[in-house]
Amino acid sequence: MKISMHAMSVDVFARALGNLSMFLEKGVAYAQQRKFEPAVLLTSRLAPDMFPLTRQVQVACDLAKNSVARLAAQEPPRFPDTETSFEELHARIARTVDYLKSIPAEALEGAETRDLKVPSRGETLEFKGLEFLQHWAIPNVFFHVATAYAILRHNGVELGKRDFLGSR
Repeated sequence: MKISMHAMSVDVFARALGNLSMFLEKGVAYAQQRKFEPAVLLTSRLAPDMFPLTRQVQVACDLAKNSVARLAAQEPPRFPDTETSFEELHARIARTVDYLKSIPAEALEGAETRDLKVPSRGETLEFKGLEFLQHWAIPNVFFHVATAYAILRHNGVELGKRDFLGSR
């Protein structure tokens, strides 16, 4: 059985972002239970030189949609980075997942051998599609989802490995 690029990108990213949305829900519930303003969590970060929670969510969404668009040889939608609340972050995740799910499997046929050029911090990285997905897109999306998880966990939100993996 051949594994499709669609299953390894759209399906994987949609699930990861769905889990991320659930982390945010748990963050709001935790803040309400502890009687502090949930927005405090949005500016939390693990280290001074790392992005805060809000930016981690934005980047995870951007990486997922932009990566799938590249693989499908399409122009991704652009989302301005203006979110300032949990509700707005949930909406961004939902818009991203909707976009991902709008990409038909046929659009990714042959993507594993597609030549891709990815601008990254002043340079252009060049990949074949499968290498891009395996070694750049998936690790980057999961880095930002895991960092958002870690920010919330560090602030006391009760999250565990099952939350990160999601339900089957």
